[in-house]
Amino acid sequence: MRPALAHILYIDDDDGMRRLAARALGRKGYEVSLAASGGEGVDMAKVTAFDLVAVDHYMPGQDGLATLEALRALRECPPVVYVTGSEESRIAVAALKSGADDYVVKSVGEDFFDLLASSFEQVLERAQLRRARAEVESELRATNARLEALLKEVNHRVANNLQMVMSFVALQSKTIADPAAREALQKTQQRIATVAQVNRRLYTTDDVEYVAMDDYLGGLAEDLSATWSTGVAARRVIADVEPMRVATDKAVALGMIANEWVSNACKYAYGDSHDGEIRISLRRADETLLELAVVDDGAGMPSDGTARGTGLGTRLIEALARTHKAAVSYGAVDASRDMPGTSALIRIQLRPGELKA
Repeated sequence: MRPALAHILYIDDDDGMRRLAARALGRKGYEVSLAASGGEGVDMAKVTAFDLVAVDHYMPGQDGLATLEALRALRECPPVVYVTGSEESRIAVAALKSGADDYVVKSVGEDFFDLLASSFEQVLERAQLRRARAEVESELRATNARLEALLKEVNHRVANNLQMVMSFVALQSKTIADPAAREALQKTQQRIATVAQVNRRLYTTDDVEYVAMDDYLGGLAEDLSATWSTGVAARRVIADVEPMRVATDKAVALGMIANEWVSNACKYAYGDSHDGEIRISLRRADETLLELAVVDDGAGMPSDGTARGTGLGTRLIEALARTHKAAVSYGAVDASRDMPGTSALIRIQLRPGELKA
């Protein structure tokens, strides 16, 4: 529906046509202002907020197309209905391409003003719908921005809380004399850190749904190198990750698995006084299948295949694999060597939308 008492600017150099337009459109419920030239009409539109402007094509000095161009250049241009002659479809098309909302063929008689008023009704209704849609879209953008800010704040607080828990675990481990219990707490601290890294990346980027795996696993590799290296033996953890963004829950699972495998390799693959290298790789086997591998050049797995230590890490990996319907495999890098090394591999299938380049 048109605005109540819509204010129309009618631009036409024909004095008689202007008077007729004022009377006819006034009877149809419009408030009508008149301009005798394109320049005058543009000046009036600069200072008055008209609901609609009707522009005649044939005017001396500045024709309708030039007037339309000047109107469209205004900061707040109202809808424009273009008025043409009876055999001038080419001009009408040019006006529509230049931004006119509709056109009406000029004629003498009441029928012309009926058509003009009908065009005004349609154009004003479309303009009102556009404004309503723009308001809704603006509200949606504002709502989305508030929700994104809230989600970032939640992730920030979760990361801070995880950091606090890590500090508590670290303090507790320093008070325990039993080496096995202290190591269990240290591993727990590293597992928490693996999850905390994801949250830290979520609130420091604009993307709260996906994690950049090259950045994430690269940071994890640096942390693990620092954690497991000692003054007599370095553990060099290298991440070779294909650039990709993975859904958060899958990224956490991959990070947890990489953490367990690297920690096992750092502890068991090399002697306490020997340096060692561990390599993390993540590749796309196809469009939705990922392969995460952790490889070392150390002593290899026990001949009976049993897990060293408590076996908690192995059970954790198996649980994550079952949850994500993934296949895990282990093997020697080179069985003919004295130090055959170990290769651990998981193939995880992603659902549509869980992987982005």
